[in-house]
Amino acid sequence: MANRKQGCHCNWLELTEVTKEELKRISMLSTPNRILALIRMPDFNYDKDLIMNDFSLVLDDIQDPGNLGTIIRIAHWFGIKQVFCSENSADIYNPKTVQSAMGSLWSVKVFYIELSSFLKSYHDSTDLPVIGTFLKGPCIYGRTSASRGLVVLGNEAHGISEKLEPFIRTRVTIPAYNEKSRPDSINVAMSAAIICSELRRNQLLNK
Repeated sequence: MANRKQGCHCNWLELTEVTKEELKRISMLSTPNRILALIRMPDFNYDKDLIMNDFSLVLDDIQDPGNLGTIIRIAHWFGIKQVFCSENSADIYNPKTVQSAMGSLWSVKVFYIELSSFLKSYHDSTDLPVIGTFLKGPCIYGRTSASRGLVVLGNEAHGISEKLEPFIRTRVTIPAYNEKSRPDSINVAMSAAIICSELRRNQLLNK
């Protein structure tokens, strides 16, 4: 192994080799990846034009960092470039979030904001669709032909908070195949994948 003080420069990257023992001490994983990155946390503003012309995800107090990372990866897959989190949501830089996002963290912009004021401003001053996911409500399939909007996903245990409900324009639910025999709910990241898939499918069909 090269001496770790002899860093290799490649354009804007600085590469440094470390021993396996050093890698284990640096990483929080029992079996760390062979490559680790040290990056600067980005600081940017959200794109209001993008909000008005595409879908954005709005996450209400998502607690599990693994769920947050998976949702970010799902957003990346479906071409959703902005995610808005409540201030009490899991930390985007939690190691479990970073690991679950699998690199999508650098392709999706995530913002932490006060959601009530944010949703109210778009509800009161624009016709932007605000779509909320609930356990009870109209079926998502064929419910909306929206090609843009804010998609609100609720807390794992309590769903969308009451203070946000007045700003929801369209309520949707993912129907269970058998209502008589089903779990109480499905994972919020799974919900995000199904909702995003259906919204993008409708866009393709309406082109």
